[in-house]
Amino acid sequence: MSTTSKASQRINALLDDNSFVEIGGLVTARATDFNMKPNETPSDGCITGYGVINGKPVYVYSQDASVMNGTVGEMHAKKIVNVYELAMKTGSPVIGLIDSAGLRLQEAADALNAFGTVYLKQTLASGVIPQITAILGSCGGGLALFPTLTDFTFMEEKNAKLFVNAPNALDGNVISKCDSSSASFQSEQSGIVDVVGDEASVMEKIRELVAFLPSNNGEGSDIVECEDDLNRVSPELANCAGDTGIALSIIADDNHFFEVKSAYGKDMAVGFLKLDGVTVGAVANRSEICDEEGKVSEKLDAVLSAEGCDKAADFVNFCDAFDIPVLTLTNVKGYKATMDSEKAIAKAAARLTAAFAGATVPKVNVIVGKALGTAGIVMNAKAIGADITIAWPDAEIGTMDGKLAAKIMYDGQGADVIEKKAAEYDALKLSAGSAARRGYVDQIVEAAETRKYVIGAFEMLFTKSEDRPAKKHGTV
Repeated sequence: MSTTSKASQRINALLDDNSFVEIGGLVTARATDFNMKPNETPSDGCITGYGVINGKPVYVYSQDASVMNGTVGEMHAKKIVNVYELAMKTGSPVIGLIDSAGLRLQEAADALNAFGTVYLKQTLASGVIPQITAILGSCGGGLALFPTLTDFTFMEEKNAKLFVNAPNALDGNVISKCDSSSASFQSEQSGIVDVVGDEASVMEKIRELVAFLPSNNGEGSDIVECEDDLNRVSPELANCAGDTGIALSIIADDNHFFEVKSAYGKDMAVGFLKLDGVTVGAVANRSEICDEEGKVSEKLDAVLSAEGCDKAADFVNFCDAFDIPVLTLTNVKGYKATMDSEKAIAKAAARLTAAFAGATVPKVNVIVGKALGTAGIVMNAKAIGADITIAWPDAEIGTMDGKLAAKIMYDGQGADVIEKKAAEYDALKLSAGSAARRGYVDQIVEAAETRKYVIGAFEMLFTKSEDRPAKKHGTV
């Protein structure tokens, strides 16, 4: 491997020092049409091999834009396919570093078929081994399926491009108006990209993510030694029902929550944390975003949006595929009500419902605020399969707010009657205690003690096994 090429430097930055072993380094293109010469395609524009990240074996490929612009031809794709085959045999993650002009036109149908062979391997590997992609240069056309067929996508913030159709090829658009290939667009608008940063931080964040993930679907949730106090009491948690990203950080071992897709569907926070050293996937409603000083910088409605539901559904499906337990923090009062939302919210909420209901991993739900209407059911309620449901003392669980219910039930009977009946409704039909008496809540715990109760629940559920009806797969 040439240690001077950018592709090789990226591999060295990603992996533990001196751990990379190259395979297929002497492969060159077979095609000679249109003045192509084998000696002009070293490694056929793609460096492949294996190494370790924090001691965990991984396979990696890195496209070399200095060789025919990193274009994908027959042998280039064959090397990526070989990496996937080895990774599947050994049960190891695959990390792809993308920097390519796309399809190699000189190889025409051979290059087109080559794309298909990679698509097939990525599909077969889905749910078997974790797949991570970093877009560090251009990733356009059919190459855009490479990251979208994987589990997590990282993107360099300034120079990387991700697109199917270039911005100028879109009717009514030019790149100066809307750069639909940019990292900001693909992380904030399309929701494809999980993490954005400069190249060095992208590499570091990938290493951070790999530390949370099992190597394959047979390994189970990644477990490390926990030195944090399992019974740690956190009084500040009571003020974090709004920004649940902070709440999850407080609950987590060493206060470390790794959030993904933070720029998309902001009303939902998803990511990984450790609890007693065990990786847990977290899904949480978010009604406000706080800055580094703890002040509210952005207010959100406590509702389910199509973007948030889709993001969470994909995440829960990943966790279930790799036997990663799921924790939810629920604080939701309904569904987003806009014309654009109405086009997609029913389907998106159904997808999230199916993801929670279909997941057989341990599932713990903590109601930290509101759980109103069917939106509360969608958020991993006991009715759709949560194993343990915990509520904070002031949680509201029911069909709707007491004032609204009283206005409907006692329409026309005066403000005093409505106010009195609203208070009665809140006590009888909306309180955590009322839900607990009906068996919809298993425990009511003080917010400060959430960590120890959640850890206890997951430890109890560690050996959970659940049978489901025999079928090939669901269709939602």
